[in-house]
Amino acid sequence: MIHSMTAYARQEQKGDWGTGTWEIRSVNQRYLETFIRAPEQFRGMEPVIRDRLRNNLQRGKVEVFLKFAANPAHVGEITINESLASQLVNSAKWVQNLSQGEINPVDILRWPGVMEAQEVDMDSVQAELLAALDRTIIDFLEARAAEGANLHEMIESRLNAITEQVDIVEQYMPQVKIWQRERLSQKLEELKTDIDESRLEQELIYLAQKQDVAEELDRLKSHVKETRKMLKKGGACGRRLDFMMQEFNREANTLASKSINSDITNAAVELKVLIEQMREQIQNIE
Repeated sequence: MIHSMTAYARQEQKGDWGTGTWEIRSVNQRYLETFIRAPEQFRGMEPVIRDRLRNNLQRGKVEVFLKFAANPAHVGEITINESLASQLVNSAKWVQNLSQGEINPVDILRWPGVMEAQEVDMDSVQAELLAALDRTIIDFLEARAAEGANLHEMIESRLNAITEQVDIVEQYMPQVKIWQRERLSQKLEELKTDIDESRLEQELIYLAQKQDVAEELDRLKSHVKETRKMLKKGGACGRRLDFMMQEFNREANTLASKSINSDITNAAVELKVLIEQMREQIQNIE
């Protein structure tokens, strides 16, 4: 199975601590390039995120976003330093008697060190977020595979069309040879020159060798088989498929340069159009 480099996935993880949302998106790229955007308190997770991406991907420009919304109501157990609070109360009473004022309990509690809330266990939060990341990566890979299946189908249709054009050219080749002989004989007749049959055969053989496209047609058929083999094998085959498109183009250009018949010329042009359509889509294959 082949995979596209273009995909998107999103997962949301909720807990008592709040909500974390993962988004992964990617476009085609020659190599694997990762960009991670996460809140400051989760920066330490970046090496783990990169490792998980590298373990599952080989090519593409991949962007990972983590959005985090903390739950304000979720705080740890509040503890009060009773000894410190008692000292503050006694001191405040002395000041109260001296100034004939009142003691505000809130001011006592606000004093540094009197009241503390236990911090949220960030290790458990990160563990839940990473589990959500794993699910997001699975969805992301499935999206890549689905798009890859569409690309596979499109390329197969173009390969079938290339095979049809090769068959058309092969069907015209016997007619081309007859046409070459008639054309050469006609020119000699116009010159009113005695035709040396042996010389005529030599010229025909020379023209046939010069304009023979059997080798190009055989190579095109071989390239079709090799491309299908790569598609069936799957994996990260984008670079190899891109190389095959160069080979396809080389044979199509040679076929066009040897063409002496409008039908063969049209077939060569159609081949180049089909090859370019494949090449554009193959740029998105991992």
